[in-house]
Amino acid sequence: MTENSLFAPETIITAHVNADFDALAAMVAAKMLYPEAEIIVPSYREKTGLNYFLDSIAYIFKFRSPKGCDFSKVKTLVLVDTRQRGRVQQVAEALNNPGLQIHCYDHHPDSEDDLPLDYSVIREWGSTTTILTHLIKEKGLLPSPDEATMFGLGIYEDTGSFCYDSTTEHDFAAAAWLRGQFMDLGIISDLMKTALTSEQVLLLNRMIESAVTHEVHGISIVTTSIILENYVDDFAVLTHQIFEMEKNAKVIFALAQMGDRVQVVARSRMPEKINVNMICASLGGGGHSYAAAASVKDKTMEEVREQLLAALFSTIHKEINVGSKMTAPAKVVEDTQSLSEAEAIMLRYGLKAAPVVAAGTMKCIGLIEYQIAARAVGHKLGEQPVSDFMNGRAATMPPDASLYPAMEIILGQRQRMVPVVDAENNVLGVLTRTDIMRLLLDDSIRIPEGDPLVNTQKDRNIAGIIKDKLPKEHHELLRSIGELADKQQVNVYAVGGFVRDLLMDRVNLDIDLTVEGDGIAFARQLAAKLHGRCRSHPMFQTAIVIFKDEAGAEQRIDVATSRLEYYEYPGALPTVELSSIKMDLSRRDFSINALALRLNLAFFGDLVDPFGALRDMREKHIRILHSLSFVEDPTRILRAIRFEKRFNFKIGPQTEKLIKNCLQLGLFQKLSGPRLFHELQRIFNEKEPLLCLQRMEGFGILKQIHPLLALTPSKESMLAEVEDVISWYKLLFLKQQPVTWIVYLLSLCPNVKYNEMSEILDRFLLSAKQRNDFMLLREGTRAASRRLLAWQKDEGRSMGALYRILIKIPLEGILYLMAQNNMKDIKKELSNYLSRLWNMTLDITGEDLLALGVPQGPLVGRIMTAMLGAKADGLANTREEQLERARFILREAEKFESEEKAAREKEAASKEIDSMPEEKTAQ
Repeated sequence: MTENSLFAPETIITAHVNADFDALAAMVAAKMLYPEAEIIVPSYREKTGLNYFLDSIAYIFKFRSPKGCDFSKVKTLVLVDTRQRGRVQQVAEALNNPGLQIHCYDHHPDSEDDLPLDYSVIREWGSTTTILTHLIKEKGLLPSPDEATMFGLGIYEDTGSFCYDSTTEHDFAAAAWLRGQFMDLGIISDLMKTALTSEQVLLLNRMIESAVTHEVHGISIVTTSIILENYVDDFAVLTHQIFEMEKNAKVIFALAQMGDRVQVVARSRMPEKINVNMICASLGGGGHSYAAAASVKDKTMEEVREQLLAALFSTIHKEINVGSKMTAPAKVVEDTQSLSEAEAIMLRYGLKAAPVVAAGTMKCIGLIEYQIAARAVGHKLGEQPVSDFMNGRAATMPPDASLYPAMEIILGQRQRMVPVVDAENNVLGVLTRTDIMRLLLDDSIRIPEGDPLVNTQKDRNIAGIIKDKLPKEHHELLRSIGELADKQQVNVYAVGGFVRDLLMDRVNLDIDLTVEGDGIAFARQLAAKLHGRCRSHPMFQTAIVIFKDEAGAEQRIDVATSRLEYYEYPGALPTVELSSIKMDLSRRDFSINALALRLNLAFFGDLVDPFGALRDMREKHIRILHSLSFVEDPTRILRAIRFEKRFNFKIGPQTEKLIKNCLQLGLFQKLSGPRLFHELQRIFNEKEPLLCLQRMEGFGILKQIHPLLALTPSKESMLAEVEDVISWYKLLFLKQQPVTWIVYLLSLCPNVKYNEMSEILDRFLLSAKQRNDFMLLREGTRAASRRLLAWQKDEGRSMGALYRILIKIPLEGILYLMAQNNMKDIKKELSNYLSRLWNMTLDITGEDLLALGVPQGPLVGRIMTAMLGAKADGLANTREEQLERARFILREAEKFESEEKAAREKEAASKEIDSMPEEKTAQ
């Protein structure tokens, strides 16, 4: 891009900052209509692996930088692919020129930030380049092959290679005409197929793992959110890839924290009903009805996500108003009542907040929260009037108001509830967070309005169990953490599965910590103390401490922050109370995972059990903490089953009811393939996966994943054999361990046809490599099974022949063949192969064969394979025997080649004689 020369054009062409291919191509196309113009490109969106191409087109089409341009001379400004003032700041100096003419060619909808235009061609076609291509054709102009290819690239990108719903017949027509102008599809194909870098693949995987599917009145909405340290240009591209994977999803919102902003990318498959441009516009962004984006400052990721869902719901249901969804009549508190009375009212009715009305009336004058009233009572201020501590600026709404503003108040501004009032400000009802979430999740299960911490369990100390059950090194590590916590004056807890398994006398040395205070600061101090390193995630207030234990092995400790403060008396400094850790535990999935172990030395071993985990352990129950837990994340159903069978527990009756309710709502079928597959992998890694699969079958889950996965008696027998075979193999203590999901999935689909197997793999959205490897293994084991039967019937069968049958079959395939085969002698020989021959090596190498005169090529591999077979039969056990056998094979190969050569020469001579004229033959 030319930057160093001064120029003073009268006509300039420009697009938005970080121009994509459509914008770049549109500028080149506009140049054909305004040949005297200069193309001003402030920057273009860098694409991995394409920077060389972008630099090339900048040179070919003479792109100019705004630097050096005298904008005071500009009389005509040509805008392409945008008309928003905020997106063309690179030419801001020209916008105030007297008499400036602004021409525009764009395919985006109107926005409030649009500039006044003197001439415009605005058509909602698939790309701006399409519009300009039609104008060029109408004027009888002919683009060069380079220009035609550039135009085609813009059209292909913005229409998703003609696959986006926004694609019109005009886009196809433009591309067809450009093809006639020698548009190079090879170049376009290469540029559109640029492979993802390893960093982008990792980022894509993180986005997939964080994806959550929501059901908003029958419409499947996917949200995914990640934290990034640096700005990522291709975030929109990665979002589109996920959207392509999530075939059932109608809308996707991808959120990424990048620096001080939350970047939002949205896509819609039903823009006529869900216009993501309007939704992103509420966040200060915009775009198309089917594709839009926004950059949000001063809000957290969760606030943006909830605001999006709220705006989305309001977009779908414009007819629903506040009054139709409010809870009425509302329980109110009078302003003259005491805080003790207010606390008692809210506790009795399970309220987190209540409207405050003027005494003797229903006129709303504020809002009082249960937590405020309870704390005031704790500070012995219970006799004070409610009016002293209420929120007198609480927002209210009329009953005919749209839902979205109320949702913004509750979800965005975090007001507990919105009082619904008439024209005289009389309270008619309230709209609560529960009302909102019930709408968003489209479910009848009510979130409890009561405080989840009311029924807490009496804490106990298990310091003795810690000392007796843990290795000395880990016990000392926990005390060292407690010592550091005291020094830093924070409360630190071990939480989750580590505590659960300790109480159940199960080995689990993976330590997770929660800090009441600054978790990241504590993690850094802990890393220094352990001579390790710390990796932090500021947005989530989490960190990972990585260090080496006494044996030199790398260990990890996850550290999270849990913050909730209270004041012992008015004016006192804030004190961290156990209620903060209890609030942290309230967000867990099951009661048995909602445990914490305090590590501060004065309280070392104090157990925090607010949700009855110890009781559930004694009663062997798996119990969900929240009634919407399965609705929010259906994968928890598989985790409940996995924990039930791992611990030999029983899913509680209420939890089982909630599972069945979730399945009846069809929410499990909405799960994305990668998330479902990840949970199935965990099940297949359990000691007894068959028990989990049988439980899944009982719930009808396997059929919901795919009808062909349903269990049968023969499948159950086969899966039991797989469990035995894998357990046997692990006792060999060999270095290579099997990928268990492969063996179990083969066993779940023993007689499934090829196309049906493809459907099952499609459900899981496996990578191309995983899919290809699995299908090759499946066909390979089938062929090997037939060859094994023939080998077994051969009276002269040898281990070398068996070796040649199995040499290319991966470990998972051999284990599957062992489980599948009912013949004891074949089973025995397969186990012998794995334990004795599988890792067998030769004493000679390919270099030795080359030294013997073996030519470089396939013959080297064939000789090595033959040698391994001979060694399996005991015919080539030593290096000398192997070299001698190699010489023999080489001689035989040379002899065969010599005979073949002589035969070919004889045949050639014979053909030559046959082709000679008869008179020459007679001579």
